[in-house]
Formats: sequence, C-alpha cells, structure tokens
Amino acid sequence: MTIDKDFELTKKWDKQYCLGVFSPADVAFSKGSGVWLYDMAGNKYMDLIGGIAVNSLGHGNTALTSAISSQAKKLIHVSNLYYNSQKSELAYRLCNLSFADKCFFCNSGAEANEAAIKIARGYHYYKEDNRYEIITATMSFHGRTLATIAATGQEKFRKAFGPDMPGFVYVPYNDYDAIEAAITPHTAAIMLELIQGESGVHPARKEYIQKIRKLCTEKDILLIIDEVQTGIGRTGRMFCYENYGITPDIMTLAKGLGGGVPIGAMLCTDKVATGMRKGDHGSTFGGGPLACQAACTVLEQIEEKELLNNVGEVSEYLFYELGKLKIKYPSLVNSVRGMGFLIGIEFNEILGSVEMAQVLMNKGFLVSPIGNSTIRLAPPLILKKYEAKKFITTLADILKKNVSLHQTHASSGSTPKASSFEKKESLDVTKRNNPDEKFDFDEELEN
Repeated sequence: MTIDKDFELTKKWDKQYCLGVFSPADVAFSKGSGVWLYDMAGNKYMDLIGGIAVNSLGHGNTALTSAISSQAKKLIHVSNLYYNSQKSELAYRLCNLSFADKCFFCNSGAEANEAAIKIARGYHYYKEDNRYEIITATMSFHGRTLATIAATGQEKFRKAFGPDMPGFVYVPYNDYDAIEAAITPHTAAIMLELIQGESGVHPARKEYIQKIRKLCTEKDILLIIDEVQTGIGRTGRMFCYENYGITPDIMTLAKGLGGGVPIGAMLCTDKVATGMRKGDHGSTFGGGPLACQAACTVLEQIEEKELLNNVGEVSEYLFYELGKLKIKYPSLVNSVRGMGFLIGIEFNEILGSVEMAQVLMNKGFLVSPIGNSTIRLAPPLILKKYEAKKFITTLADILKKNVSLHQTHASSGSTPKASSFEKKESLDVTKRNNPDEKFDFDEELEN
C-alpha cells in the first residue's frame, strides 16, 4: 500500500495517528531536484529553508544518493560494539577540518548538546572540582530534551515540563558584563550559539565572543559552541567559529552534516575528552555506517563543488539586494540579519511572518516564519545567484504592492491588517545587521 499520491489521505492519517506537535503547511512533497521541491500536484517550489538548514546539498544530489544506496546494500547498522570504517573516516575528516581532537556521534542536535553538557560536567568532576553550572543566553535554543530545554533560554519551551533540570544560568545575549557577573565558583561552561537562529537570526558580536573566549581560558571554564544550525558551510566557512577568530573547547553539529540523513556530533579537544570514560556515554544508532557515509559524502561535495565560495558569493548578493529593499521600503522592512546562508528578514507589524511565509509559498518559495515578524532563509549551499534573484524579484513585488496598501491606510487613518496581503498569484513558478552600509564582515560583527 502507498499513499504518496493521495494528499487528502496523507493529511487525514497525519492528523489521526501522528502526535499533534507540528503545524504543517498545507502541502506535501513527492520529489525534489537541486533547490526545487515538487508537491503531489506537480507544483514547483524553491526550497529556501532546506529542511531547516539540513539539506546542505539540495535534493537528489547524485553523489549523496549513490553513496547512501551503495552503503545500504552493504551495511546499514552494526552498533558500537564493533569498529566501522565509515565512523572512523568521518571522525578523521571532522577533526582535520576543525580544532577538535575527538568526536562522539549521535543522531540529532539535541543529543549532541546533551553530550556536550555531560562532558563539560564530567571534565570538572574527574578533576574533583565542584563545578556544574552552565551559563547560556536568553532567547537561545539548544534542543527539546529535558536537559537541552533547561539549557535553552526561553521559558516557553520549559514551562509545561517542569521542574526544570537544575544547573543552568541565563544571561542576555551579546552582553559580556552579564556573562562575567554570572560566573561563580561552580561555573563549568558557557554554552552559546554564534547566531541565534530560532529567535530570529541574531548574530553574536565578534568582540563579545572573543572576550568570552579569553575569560574561559583564564578561569578554566569550557566554551561550548552550538553549531547545530551554523556548522557545515552555512556561513561561508566550514564552521561559524572560524569567522570569529576563536576556537571552542566543545562544538556540536547536526542538521547539514548528513545532508538529510539524521546525524549529530559532539567534537572536543583532548583535554575535554578526559571528561568521559568508558561507559560514561553511548548511543545505539550513533556513528552507524549509513549516516557516517552520508556525512563523509557531504564533506567531499562541499570541497569538490567549492560550496563555501558559492555561499560567500551568493549570500553577498542576497544581503546587498535585501539591504536595498530595506532602504526602499523602510515602513515594511525593519531589519536584515545573519551571515552566509542563514538570513533573517524582519518586517513591521503589518507584514506578519506567518502571512508572509504563506504569500511566498503561494508564489512558489518556501521560507520559515519565526515569531511574529521574521522569516528565515536557510537554503541549500548549492543555491545559485540566478535562483536567488528569482526570490529577490518576487519579494520586491510583494513589498511594492503592500507599501501601496500601507500608504492608503495611513492616509485614511486606519491600520492595515496582515490579512490584507495580496494573495492572487498561482503556484506555478517558471547578512548583515546593518544592510544600509556596504557589507564588511569583520566590521559588522564588531558593531
């Protein structure tokens, strides 16, 4: 039995048998190619969210699908009771690409962050230090397990599942003085995202991160950088920390690492690796041959296709054009933020994020709404300039039509509603914080 061509039955069974924790858009996809997805009716969409920063090579990448198919015919799973060459190779590749000396593989970003939290505490435990507190930032997001929602600086993710796991301290993001003031004799680690993705795409300032690195070194506090969303080429470097001129003690990866195959990783230095001994941690599925072969292929493709250069070139175009739209429509576009292929576009209260995402989907572009007013772009690393131009042209058209609506309401003294969006288009579709200035990455981070 298959229902892959029956959209109504797909929706019915999802609502009837799947736990209702998601709010899916009214569409189901049947195939993909490059940056494009096709729904069951054959309509075509440009995928500018990439499975939420997961589909790093886009859809249907020949090398990736061939590697997965070939590996599945040989070995899918053997467990960590035995060695496997795919796991060893992936660990070798990641350590040689990064600061790290050791890797632990798991299945998701939340699991990677769990491993980071455990090893940070274990590091101090085995030194016989009574240090267990982990400082994180408000508006952060580190996962949905009990430990990672405790690490997440947003109460909405925790309030229904209390009592909270103890040992986490929250401070405002981009506020070094708050970090310094929060340190106690029990502080084990500071855990941060370099770009807060789930709260609206907010990058950390370069000076802020560099001062924290210096502080951690001086006080033997471990610096955990959560690169679940920013790692594996998303910002134009293999890892986002490279943009900040620092190295962490622990880094977590997931999302884009497997190109769509679930995999997570916790990377650390040899010094930090003393925080876990045999039997202290583990995973049944983590480091399996199939997922590790997929991840090795993703890393190969990023290098062979020079995708880091592509991200840099195309994102520069996107930020420049989005900055022009912000200047042209200041009453509608409040801010353009981010780095590389992780971009947040914040609109005013007239253009709600959910409504804007729906209008863009109606026109054949998939983005992710965040909060009330921001949409997020996290496209595949293969997105080309001519494809990005299609999005810019469409967004410009939406803003042009809605600025007229805004001006009409303003002259009449009434308040326009987001539901006033122009929505007639058919479904057929033939990085910086201050986009008003020429983009300069180092200058931008320091502002």
